[in-house]
Formats: sequence, structure tokens, C-alpha cells
Amino acid sequence: MLKKLRPFISVVLLALALTIGIYYLVSHRSLLKQLAHIHPLIIILVLLLYVVMFGVLLIILDANLRLCRLKLNLIENVKLNSHSLLINFFVPGQAGPAYRGAYLYKRHKLRIKNYVITTLMYYFFYAIVSVFLLLVAKLPWWQTAGALVVVSCTGLIAIRQYSARVKLKADSLDLNPAKISYLFLATILQALVQLTIYSIELHGANSHISLSQIITYTGAANLALFVALTPGAIGIRESFLIFTEHLHHISSANIIYANVIDRSVYLIFLLILVALTLSWHAINKFNHPKTFASESALIS
Repeated sequence: MLKKLRPFISVVLLALALTIGIYYLVSHRSLLKQLAHIHPLIIILVLLLYVVMFGVLLIILDANLRLCRLKLNLIENVKLNSHSLLINFFVPGQAGPAYRGAYLYKRHKLRIKNYVITTLMYYFFYAIVSVFLLLVAKLPWWQTAGALVVVSCTGLIAIRQYSARVKLKADSLDLNPAKISYLFLATILQALVQLTIYSIELHGANSHISLSQIITYTGAANLALFVALTPGAIGIRESFLIFTEHLHHISSANIIYANVIDRSVYLIFLLILVALTLSWHAINKFNHPKTFASESALIS
């Protein structure tokens, strides 16, 4: 019986996510009221940039998997990232990466330890870029460089210790310098898109906020990822940004206003993503029922 129901499990889960999203909007009508007073151009630009960000996430996953000698086709990459984003937003503890690891193991027999080590490499690069953004506009270059050296050494030690603990063989990954650079550049691109998003949101709150403040703000917001225990890091990122107010000097009121824009528009983006994913599942179900059943069993 369970096997027969598997083709419908992923659709039910997506529909549940859509229901939760709509309920969240209805129960937080203050967000909608505040959005009504925001210039429509800001909402449109941020929404479009989240579409761009989704494309960057496809590149990052592709870069990660190339290190594992694995390549997904575009459709599978889109589907996997779509599910991951929804899980990250609605499930505590940033569960999206864990879901991706389980899916890749089940579907492509990718060893968990190989996936984990390349994911750690991505977080390593993400931490370096975020610390650089946090400090570059505030500290002398030599202090920023010193902080980056400390972060780099800490990250490399953590990666080496994990590799030794799981007995990862030297030839398990394709650590080609070009492929490592590809992942690092994709991480930088992600930070640039985030910087642009935050710039638009903060200027919507206060047009006098400087670029150097936004750079520091972006670094702080990105570092909040590492302590994001709540669904979508709700409350964590805002608290982290307020806690680091002495670095970026952006007022709490502006932080809250910018995050209302960010949370609201991102939720709209996720709802659109859910609707598109549900539509794809429905079309695929009726046009290719056997393929749909097979893929749904893997996803669920």
C-alpha cells in the first residue's frame, strides 16, 4: 500500500508547504499591510533577484557535484534545489543540505562522506567571503587579512579532521584546481547577488545608507547562516544583524524594515516555486505516469 502511495507523497508535501505558506501570510497580515506601503518596484526587483539567486544555487550545486564526479541534468538540479529551499524554510535546522545528501545517495549512489566533504568546502568558502565582507570596510587591511587566515586555517583543519575520521581516500574526489575555483567563484557570485538584494531592501528603508555599511551588513547576515536553527533562520538573522549594529551602524528600525521586505518577498518567491513545482508534477504525472512514479518514489 505504501509503495502505491509513494507517487503522491511528494505532491502532498508540496501542497502542504503551499498551505503553510498561505496560512503564514494570513496569520501575519501585518506583513501584507507593510508591503502595501513599499514601492512596487522594490518588490519586483527583489523578487527578480531571488530568481537570479536560484540560478546561482543551481551553479553551486553543479560545482559541488563536479568535485564528486557527478553531474545532474538541469531539470533534476532545479527540482532538487526547489525541494531543498522549501525544506530549509519550513523545517528547523536548515535541513535542506541533509535532504540533498539523502536524495543523491538514493538516486545516484553518491557516498554521504563525499557529499559532506564537498558541502564543507562550500561552507568554508562561504565563511571566508562572509568574514571578508564583514570586516573589509571596518578594519585595516592587515587585520582583515589576519582574520581571513584564522578562518581559513580553522576551516582547513575541520575539513582534514573530517576526512581522516571517515577515512576518505585521496582519489575519492576530483580536486582539480579549476573545479575548486569554479565553486569558489560561484560562492562569490552568490555573495554579490545577496549584496545587491540587501542594498535594494536597505535603500527602501533609508536612501542614505552607504555601500560600506551594506557590505558589512551583508557579511553579518551571511554569517547568521551558521547559527540558523529556526525555519528560514527567522529571528536568528534579525537578531544577529541587530547584535552587530555597532559594526554596520544601521539602525534597528531599518534592519526590521528591510527584513520585512526580504521575508515577505522571499515567501512570495517560495509560493511561486511551489506552484510551479506542483504544476510540473501534475503535467508529468499525466504525460509520463511511469516516470513520475519512479521519480516520486526517489524524492519521497
